[in-house]
Amino acid sequence: MSKRDYYDVLGAQKGASSDELKKAYRRKAKELHPDRNSDNPDAEAQFKEVNEAYEVLKDGDKKAAYDRYGHAAFEGGMGSRHGGGAGQGDFASAFSDVFDDLFGDFMGGQGGGRGGGRSRAQRGSDLRYNLRVTLEEAFTSIQQTINVPTSVSCEGCNGTGAESGAEPTMCPTCSGMGKVRAQQGFFTVERACPTCQGMGQMIKNPCKSCGGAGRTEKERSLSVNIPAGVETGTRIRLAGEGEAGLRGGPSGDLYIFIEVQPHQIFDREGTHLHCRIPVSMTSAALGGDIEVPTIDGGRSRVKIPAGSQSGRQMRLRSKGMPGLRGGPVGDMYIELSVETPVNLTSRQKEMLREFENMSEENNPESTNFFSKVKGFWDGMTS
Repeated sequence: MSKRDYYDVLGAQKGASSDELKKAYRRKAKELHPDRNSDNPDAEAQFKEVNEAYEVLKDGDKKAAYDRYGHAAFEGGMGSRHGGGAGQGDFASAFSDVFDDLFGDFMGGQGGGRGGGRSRAQRGSDLRYNLRVTLEEAFTSIQQTINVPTSVSCEGCNGTGAESGAEPTMCPTCSGMGKVRAQQGFFTVERACPTCQGMGQMIKNPCKSCGGAGRTEKERSLSVNIPAGVETGTRIRLAGEGEAGLRGGPSGDLYIFIEVQPHQIFDREGTHLHCRIPVSMTSAALGGDIEVPTIDGGRSRVKIPAGSQSGRQMRLRSKGMPGLRGGPVGDMYIELSVETPVNLTSRQKEMLREFENMSEENNPESTNFFSKVKGFWDGMTS
């Protein structure tokens, strides 16, 4: 029985472009897919015929040879030179492509063979490292060395997983797809191949150093640049510094999460700093100058107005934390805490009583408050 014309098989015109051929192939492949034609005993043969036609016409050299000589271009040994016909591996690849189109959306885009098990290389996992820094370190940009336990590419096999550079072979169970399918009622269920664990390939002689995984466990020292202005929750990404890929795949990324430790003097709120300064009762009453610390290790002189009360705030501009990645510098807020003297001597107590007797008009806030209290009580009794 003579072979049908490849263009007729795909339902395409001679001279069709590669895009037109691809559309025709996908249309025919979906139409003749065995899963959609369980009642047609010829569906699988027709499906293979479509794949064979497309394997030839999608290749520029093969297509040119076919357009000139027809099927004779791949007969009489010419097939080995021109690569005519779809072999088992090509059929598995084509079958996976069609399966992507038919079931990709249903499987959430994760079931296709092209990005999955058929490739022996798999990207390594991303890693997380929690790094604690002081507020002073967050104020200035620093270099920090960290030790990260991770998987690295095996030096014995250069990440291939095979001993002495041997090449992996195609898994016979899944034909290199990395997945197997089973029919359950109206649905086709796909799962990772149990023979190759979804890799699509088998290693006959696994590397003795890594057991065929292509990677080994090791602790690495990395130098990390901590930019000024980081705060708790800041994430730093180091591309390619995560877990090594499986069997030569690309490495994952390392994400460093910053935690800024509490400070014994300063409280942080974004880029602003708050500092609670205790002052004596006499300094708050008479006023004066005090020195306060700043996060850069310096000192700033602050004038306390006479009659200052606890909770009064004063601002020092641009004495806070720097903004991350060049953002504006914050301010520092000083909150006064008027301190009541303790452990008074008899003479000090006597002097305070004398002062209290002479200062009834010097406490406007308490006078105002107790005046309101008296009015409240009078209103209750009436």
